[in-house]
Amino acid sequence: MTTTTMQIPVLPDPDAYASMVRQSLPHEVRGSVAAITGETIEVKGMTAPLGAICQLNFDRQSYAPVTTPDHHVGPGMGTGSLAKVVGFRGVRPLLAPLETLGAIAAGDPVRLLDTSLKVRVGDSLCGRVLDAFGNPIDGKPLPDDLIPIDTDRQPPSSLERPPIDTPMQTGVRAIDGMLTCGLGQRLGIFAGSGVGKSTLLGMLARNSAADRIVIGMVGERGREVQDFITRCLGPAGLARSVVVVATSDRVATQRVAAAWTATAVAESFRDAGHNVLLLLDSVTRFAMAGRELGLAAGEPPTTRGYPPSVFNSLPRLVERAGRTNTGSITAFYTVLVEGDDNNEPIADALRGLLDGHIVLNRALTEEAHYPPIDVLQSLSRLQPELLDAKTLQAVSGVRRLMAEYRKNADLISIGAYKQGADPKVDAAIARRDPIRSFLIQQAQDATPLKTTTQMLVKLAAGT
Repeated sequence: MTTTTMQIPVLPDPDAYASMVRQSLPHEVRGSVAAITGETIEVKGMTAPLGAICQLNFDRQSYAPVTTPDHHVGPGMGTGSLAKVVGFRGVRPLLAPLETLGAIAAGDPVRLLDTSLKVRVGDSLCGRVLDAFGNPIDGKPLPDDLIPIDTDRQPPSSLERPPIDTPMQTGVRAIDGMLTCGLGQRLGIFAGSGVGKSTLLGMLARNSAADRIVIGMVGERGREVQDFITRCLGPAGLARSVVVVATSDRVATQRVAAAWTATAVAESFRDAGHNVLLLLDSVTRFAMAGRELGLAAGEPPTTRGYPPSVFNSLPRLVERAGRTNTGSITAFYTVLVEGDDNNEPIADALRGLLDGHIVLNRALTEEAHYPPIDVLQSLSRLQPELLDAKTLQAVSGVRRLMAEYRKNADLISIGAYKQGADPKVDAAIARRDPIRSFLIQQAQDATPLKTTTQMLVKLAAGT
């Protein structure tokens, strides 16, 4: 006698349905295209709030109310093109396309889809690769238990942020030892092109002790996305990660949206009680995309052509990371400095907004010093709050030795320095190779935080 096992169907989460119904529009708002200038679309006959999502040149028969959690705002919905309200000319909304524009002409219909860009989030999103709108691009459907949230949310109140007092293991000795990072801290990785930012991000993603990882790839080359997922993350890393991608060929609105979407996904994990690692590569391309949108909407250019809205958006972006009473978002933002100039406008603005900066030095890359972190130019502002007195003293001792060697490097290299002339320089020369060995690390290697601390204390003591 054969026993047949009946498979119980998985029902969609009722909370997802209820949330979608609450956020749906009770009526339809329509207008028409009045003018198109470049990639900016002026609409007449309707109004919509800043940040609202509209659909252009849609098939009227394809319209259906929002009734299921399968609905999402993104390319492929209906037959029209999507755009976002980025400004106004008089009382007329100005739209920026969220995808490459099709055949759009004056008089074509426009309708309001939603008052803001929303994405669906939840724990079951781990292991997925999404576009800037939260749509899957890995060929698999989204789970049914995801809840929609706004991508543009207010940062936590300053009084709701507990002190950052717990170190977070990154597995990178140069960071854990010399630039210790805490749970909820925000740091910038400053480097020129081709210096090693992506490799360092891969080390952080694989080796960190975070519960969840969210990676935002903004304006990256299309080739790098699959490489990063396969080589840097690997199956184990991807299993606890969500990757949000908007490559360099996407319109500026998508590149901006990818940063907000990645941050919103990280916030949802933090609100669920997780310690999250957010890796955003790169803020510079996010700012460049914002510059395109601002100039197209008629904003005046300021420093290096960046409009004021770009510098207003940077603190709104980074302040959403941090620690709350429920969880934490530890964020690393890469900054692509132009011409290796760490004082260019975006780098300079971010250095004042973040809790520390990690500078990658091209000269170290040329010496095969990986990761090429210039410890003396880098700083973790919260390190004194994260280490005990003995370890902090060891860090200061190693930094002094490195500074002494750098100050006398020219004399040492040409043989002008005589052994015994200065005990400090003698100690710096003697510890030079051990310090380099401590800081140099293979991309596949991970060192536990406790081991790193022990190595650092021994290094400072000269044992």
